[in-house]
Order: sequence, then C-alpha cells, then structure tokens
Amino acid sequence: MLYVRPAPVAASHTLPVLSLDSDDPVDRMQRRNAWMEEHWTPPPQASFAIYTCLHEDMARRGLDLPILAPAYAHGVWTDVDLMQTMLLEPAVAHRHFALATLSAQALIDAYLSLGIKMIGVGGDFAGTRPLISPALYRAFIMPEVRQLSRRIHCAGGWAINASDGDLWPMIDDFLCGCEVDGYLEIDMYAGMELAPLKSAYGERVTFFGNMDCGNTLSFATADEVRAATLACLQSGFGHGGHIFCASNAIGASIPLSNYLAMLEAYRDFFALPRLRIH
Repeated sequence: MLYVRPAPVAASHTLPVLSLDSDDPVDRMQRRNAWMEEHWTPPPQASFAIYTCLHEDMARRGLDLPILAPAYAHGVWTDVDLMQTMLLEPAVAHRHFALATLSAQALIDAYLSLGIKMIGVGGDFAGTRPLISPALYRAFIMPEVRQLSRRIHCAGGWAINASDGDLWPMIDDFLCGCEVDGYLEIDMYAGMELAPLKSAYGERVTFFGNMDCGNTLSFATADEVRAATLACLQSGFGHGGHIFCASNAIGASIPLSNYLAMLEAYRDFFALPRLRIH
C-alpha cells in the first residue's frame, strides 16, 4: 500500500495569516470563514499529477498497489481560536467545519476520478487526552466526517478516519458515528491498544497500525522493536481487518537498524523470505 499526498499547492491557494489586531477569537474565526468563502478554489489539477505518474509507473513494473490519499480537514490541533469559538459562538464554528467539508469534498472527488478508493478523513483532535469533549466532537465534527464517508461510499470507496491521541472517550462516535471503514494513526503511546479495539470493532473496522513510531521505533533496541512488531501482529491477527504500519510516520528519528528489525520480524511472522539489501 502507498500513502501519497498531493503535490503542495501554490501559496496563493492557502489561507493567509490574517490580521491579529483583534483579541476576540470569534472575530478571528469569522474573518477566516469570510476569506474561505470569498477566495477558496479547488486545488489545481497539477497537484494530482503524482497519482497519474504512480499509476503509470506501477503499470510499467507490473504492480497494482492500493493508494491511500488524505482529505483531512476536520482537526482542531493547536487551533485555539476554533476550540474557543465552538463554545462561545457555535454557529461560527459550524460554518468553519462546513467549509472544511467543502474543501475535503473537492479532494475526495479528485481522488475518486483517479481511481483512488482509500481516502483519509477527519483530523487530529487529541493528545494524551482529548482536546475537546465528546459532546463537542459529536456536535461539530462527527456529522461532517459522516457526510464525507457517505460520499466516498457512494463511489465504492473506503473512508479511513485518522487522529493521534487518546480517542477512547469518543471512540464509538469516531468509528461508528462517522460511518468509516478504517482507523489510522492508532496512538499506542496515548493508550489506544490494538487488541481491545479489535475485540470491540474488528467486525466492521479495519485498523491501520499500531507500531509505535514516536517511542518504540525511534528509541528502543532492535530486539525490543522485533518483540513489539510480533506483539502488534498478534494483536491485529484475525477477527477483522488489520494493515500493519507505523502509528504515524517513519521519520528521521528512527534508526535504519530499527526499521529493518521491524521489516524482518514482519517477514518472519508470515514466513516470507529474508530481505536482500543491495
């Protein structure tokens, strides 16, 4: 499987840094909404050229790997103005999320037209504990993500909800309320363990992960990485779908020796041939 983002858009397409001469978070959110309503346009077609190139290259190599593409637009991570506005002036916050849905729909429609069926939705709203209450998630975010899921389902695709952090307080809304098919960025460090997730939701949700990249892969020994890989595979095996991957990303903090230890443990688990590094 390949996880591939569109090419970065031109600076003129992104939300500018709006004037901070107001101390009112609601006023700042209203300005952001107004800018989006006036200036937003769909991403340029050139942003999606990478997917065409990948499909062409896979055809030359005789490969047919599924692609997961992101349409994350409904997170609240570090957006203090938005979180305050959700409490102070709900209508303004609802407008923000509705505009986010329109933006995500443009990405989704572009992906679907390119034959990409797995699409990431949602966005970060938690760390070691949720940044908003379950009630706020249910009121503001869940209906918007569910709308995207239904759009994807109508085209025969799969919606993959994503957020780091502790999602236990709203896990049922996150998975069932949003009507998604998968869960990405499962954050073991925040307490999101794969085995209980599989037990509760494995019949209807495919889990992506949850090999801890921020701690285990980055700082453990190769033997510890191997043991963690095998434990993750055991937790994900059976009772529904599991796609083994890092909890978030393979970054510069991860030593090559740990990455290779993970790959070798995976291949040993499934009795695959050892890697040959040229």
